[in-house]
Amino acid sequence: MTSTLVEADPVLAEAPLRSALSARARPRRPTPLQASLTFGWRAMLKIKHVPMQLFDVTAFPIMFVLLYTYLFGGALAGSPSAYLQDLLPGILVMTVAWITMYTGQALNTDISKGVFDRFRSLGIWRPAVLVGMLLADALRYTLASLVVIGLGVALGFRPVGGPVGVVLAVLLLLVFSFSLSWVWTAVGLRMQTPESVMQLSMTVLFPLTFASNVFVDPSTMPGWVQVFVRVNPITHLASAARGLMHGAAVGSEIGWVLLWSAALVVAFAPITMRLYRAER
Repeated sequence: MTSTLVEADPVLAEAPLRSALSARARPRRPTPLQASLTFGWRAMLKIKHVPMQLFDVTAFPIMFVLLYTYLFGGALAGSPSAYLQDLLPGILVMTVAWITMYTGQALNTDISKGVFDRFRSLGIWRPAVLVGMLLADALRYTLASLVVIGLGVALGFRPVGGPVGVVLAVLLLLVFSFSLSWVWTAVGLRMQTPESVMQLSMTVLFPLTFASNVFVDPSTMPGWVQVFVRVNPITHLASAARGLMHGAAVGSEIGWVLLWSAALVVAFAPITMRLYRAER
């Protein structure tokens, strides 16, 4: 009976189709900035549903500062308070550098769950997914910096450079971390599982952070180790952060950090975008 009515009345036949279509005008295509901020907000919302993502930003920095200050401060600098003045900028650098690996891991998780394929089909600026994640990570780096600096001040850290020096050191650290995140983004697009991304990242970051001047003076190390330490970007970053915080900034160290940052972006951003466009 229904099919007979539909055949007899063409208007009735079009009714279901018209009801399924929106009468409103098509919304404008979002700008690259709008799309990037949207995906950045999405990355921040994930913290709400997975609070453990904040564990590495808060708990680990606190443990590192307390353990190294009170276990090794007396042996390395004569007192925990004296050691803290040199240690805290290094711990700040190490903490944020380690957090960068989660950029690649989160990206690889989205890929493995199929969410990434849906993002690729959207009519948006294609790099917005990656840029949004990096912007959200910059907020996490800032939070980690505030935790470390706040704890250090509570324990007796007194930056001679004052608030301006501290802010400049954090900004320099954010620039380098943003650049380093491009490395792990490329790794996240290339590796097969989030676990493999984590393993590779840790394999690279362990020697970079511990074979540096974060904890001790490189002059006490064997000569062949000093060669690696002197060209290590983490060493340059820790030295630049210490100089800025204590009012004795060294222009060459800041220049090396900026040069390393530019080199990482130039080398890995194109690789990341090529992998991003490739079919998986």
